[in-house]
Amino acid sequence: MYAVIRVGTSQERVTEGQVVRVDLRPEENGAEIQFEPVLLVDGDSVVAGPALKGASVTGTILGEEKGPKIRALTYKAKSIQRKRWGHRQHYTSVEITKISPKA
Repeated sequence: MYAVIRVGTSQERVTEGQVVRVDLRPEENGAEIQFEPVLLVDGDSVVAGPALKGASVTGTILGEEKGPKIRALTYKAKSIQRKRWGHRQHYTSVEITKISPKA
């Protein structure tokens, strides 16, 4: 069984036991969180739309991690304009523990 959930501004396809990286969350390690809204659940039959009212996906927070370092450079020729910058996104690792199509 898998479900499609909305996490922040993105969508993730998750199954039970899967570890997912989501945007940084304020909860502590070991805390249980619920993801809503659930957009799709596929088990014996596919459930989507208004039939998913009350459906939820539960996960346990494992910890924080960092994404890859992104480096960039802006440059304008003949005007001596150069700027280097970098970014490293912080994520929260969540293990999906339960997918329930109905509350």
